[in-house]
Order: sequence, then C-alpha cells, then structure tokens
Amino acid sequence: MELAWLALAWLAYALLHSVLASFKVKDAVAQRWPAAAPYYRLGFNLVAVVTALPLAWLLYAIPGELLWRWSGPWWWLGNGLALAAIAGFMVSTRAYDMDEFLGLRQIREGDHATADREGFTLSFFHRFVRHPWYLFGLVIVWTRDMNAPMLVTAVAVTLYFAIGSWFEERKLVAIHGDAYRRYRDKVPALLPLPWKYLTADAAKNWR
Repeated sequence: MELAWLALAWLAYALLHSVLASFKVKDAVAQRWPAAAPYYRLGFNLVAVVTALPLAWLLYAIPGELLWRWSGPWWWLGNGLALAAIAGFMVSTRAYDMDEFLGLRQIREGDHATADREGFTLSFFHRFVRHPWYLFGLVIVWTRDMNAPMLVTAVAVTLYFAIGSWFEERKLVAIHGDAYRRYRDKVPALLPLPWKYLTADAAKNWR
C-alpha cells in the first residue's frame, strides 16, 4: 500500500507539473493576473521544488529490502556514471540562458510573454540527445542501489521523462517550427544512438 501511495504521489506530481507548464494555464494567468505574469516561471520552479520534497521524504521513509546492490567493479561503474551525469548537467547549464530558465530575467525585465524567448541553440550534448538533462536524470536514478521504493521512483521518473518530453516537444515545435522538426528527425530523444547524431558543424549552423 505504501508503494501504491508513492506511485500515486509521482502521478500527482507529474500531472501538476505538466498542467502548470502548459501554454493554456500560462495564458490564463497572464490574462487574469497580468501583474503576476513575470513571476510565473520563478513560481513554477519553486512549486516544482517544494512539491518534490514530500516525494523525497516518501522515498526514504518507506521501508524496503534491497532488490539489488551495485558492488565491486559495478559499484565503480555505476557511481562513475552518476558523477559523470552530474558533471554533464553542470557543464550543460552554460548552453542555456539560466536567467530565463529560472525566471529571473522575466522579473528583471517585466516580461509578460508566456512563451519562452530563448533561441534554438544546440549544445555539445544536444548533438546526441534532444533532452540531455532527462538523460542525466535517468543515469542517476538507475545507477542507485535498488529497493522497492527506489524502483517505483526510477520507473515513475522514466515514464515522466518519456511522456513529458513528448508534451515538451509539442511546445518546441510550436516555438521553433521546421528547425525543430528536422532536428527531431536527426537526433534521438533520451538515449544516444551511435548512428544518429549531429556533427559539430551541423549543430553550429543548424537553422
């Protein structure tokens, strides 16, 4: 029963996050409370962090025997991959407008626009997967020692990233049009494939 509550909590989190990220809700807030529009992105991020805290608590509060534990060379491999994912995440932030992502620019400039204004740029990691942050997250959750609550969380995160990326790409197509459609045809979404990537020149000059 506790695992069922954990799964339902992840479902509720995913639904809330997806609804608040939709253009329809952003437009409704901007029309009804125009003064709040510049603060929407920062508020969205704060809600995402605060509502994730009960999930983290449930993950560690629910007891569960280990299903498997990485040991020996596998421990080094798993934790090495997790550290590489964290490093990749930190390095990849340089390719984003983090003020835009966090919502600080919108507040500073009094921006009431509901669509993201960041241009379509491809970082090193975007040459191999369309959603590198999701890939890094998957590496981290699946390289942990697994008990039942952690396994439920890993499956929930995987489904959330897979489904969430589909909805996110609908917005990216709406914003960037044919450039993103062609990019989507060339590069895999979450897992890199050795035969499907962009060269450095192609990524640099992609339009």
